[in-house]
Amino acid sequence: MSGMPLGHLLDGIAGPLARLLAVPGSPAEVDGVAILDPDDEFRDHHSELVLVIGVRGRESVPLLRAAAGSGAAAVAVKTGADGSSELASAAVAVGVPVLAVRPEVRWDQLASLLHERLEAAELSAEPAPENLFELAETIAVATGGIVSIEDTGNRVLAYSRSEQGVDEMRRLSILGWQGPESYMVKLREWGVLDRLRAGERVVRVDEHPELGIRPRLAVGVRAGTRYLGTIWVQQLCDPVPVPFAPRAREALVGAARLVAAEILRRRTGATGGSRRGLPIDLLTGGANTDLVAGRLGLDPASAAVVVGFGGSVEPDAPARELHRDRAASLVSVYATAYHRTALVAVHSDRVYAVLPGVRSTTSTDPTPRSWVRDVVELVRTRTGASWWAGISSPVPTLAAVPDARTEVDRVLDSLARTGSTTTVATISELRTELLLGETLDLLAVRPELRGPGVTALVEHDESRGGELVASVLAYLDALGDVRSAAAALHVHPNTLRHRLRRARALSGVDLDDPRERLACHLQLLLATRSGA
Repeated sequence: MSGMPLGHLLDGIAGPLARLLAVPGSPAEVDGVAILDPDDEFRDHHSELVLVIGVRGRESVPLLRAAAGSGAAAVAVKTGADGSSELASAAVAVGVPVLAVRPEVRWDQLASLLHERLEAAELSAEPAPENLFELAETIAVATGGIVSIEDTGNRVLAYSRSEQGVDEMRRLSILGWQGPESYMVKLREWGVLDRLRAGERVVRVDEHPELGIRPRLAVGVRAGTRYLGTIWVQQLCDPVPVPFAPRAREALVGAARLVAAEILRRRTGATGGSRRGLPIDLLTGGANTDLVAGRLGLDPASAAVVVGFGGSVEPDAPARELHRDRAASLVSVYATAYHRTALVAVHSDRVYAVLPGVRSTTSTDPTPRSWVRDVVELVRTRTGASWWAGISSPVPTLAAVPDARTEVDRVLDSLARTGSTTTVATISELRTELLLGETLDLLAVRPELRGPGVTALVEHDESRGGELVASVLAYLDALGDVRSAAAALHVHPNTLRHRLRRARALSGVDLDDPRERLACHLQLLLATRSGA
């Protein structure tokens, strides 16, 4: 088993179940969990998280030192009435992180959770949505609530990290790793559990302050007619109740489909590796379309639309990957909610969703635009980075999906290049910008096409801090209307006329000739774009 960073392993555990007392040295990698009690014989615990049982507080210090000496990556103990400071000091002295476990948490439950997380990391071969804990976090973002995922026995499989404003039902569920029976009885009496098992629909549970229950949304997790579990979303309280996200119900439907696939994958032990590259092959044309479609269970003759998501260039590679993976998680939830057969893939720092069966993106037909806009806004909010989305024209068969991806890439390139305030667009909405952008791209790599007079004008302004380029551009943008151009520049019309005479003299460009005027305009636009 490959190692997992301690911080990732404890993500969602530190807080509700435990807290880190000390983290000396560099971040640890954990590849296993071991239990150590005072009667155990000494053995090698290299790269393991060691759970020290049978003793508490300062009585744990000798075992802490022994575990550190045996190569433990970290040690978990239960603190007594005192001894936390002594444990923290000992941890620093021996250079091993110490996790203080809450007294009410059972060791077997904690060990089971840690093993589950390590095994999930080992099995996971897909982007972020495949991991249940990461998926719980994504659902929390998409719904604006506090999430837990339970199996058919109401045992907690995963949950989101937030513990702000949790109610008693949530608190007891996490501590006991199971929905409390007293609350389950109430949910049965109210018919909630029957409705969850009846089909793929979101059920609302009203607030019951006398029972310590805040409002909830819930959806059953199903594979066909087989019931696999439930996703619960408690309403946030920060400190007053915060409404669920506008499309929380739709997001929950998509999340339930992803959770179902993950639960089945874990039960069968499948890694998904055999299917992992298929959506990318479909997007790039890297394999025979009929074969790829057959392995994905799709009709090769199906029409399709491709939606692409891309962000501004992030120089920091880890941050860029993090933003991309967060986007992939949200795209998976929303695309699956609105299009059951949607395929999501990451390619060249962009996230793509292939939507088989979508034949139109007109206003009168089902369109991805509504959920696509929501995803872009969520990604922008969550990452703090600029993101855009492009929607392709429908293509008649899956064989044309690579052409649709190319179209989407052109849209994303245009939106990113201009830093557009429009977050979602199609090629038909950007034809003018695309034509201009690609013309300027050609001009950029063909310097022999540029006029020397315009180049001299640009160099003059650069060397002397002049305003001739901006003045000529304003004049050309205003279609030769001196007064409008002067108003845009906040100068007197006579000042602009003087600058235009100087520009003509320096460049030799005849601004009365339509063709020369167009060539000059393009070259000046390229100059200002390059200097931006």
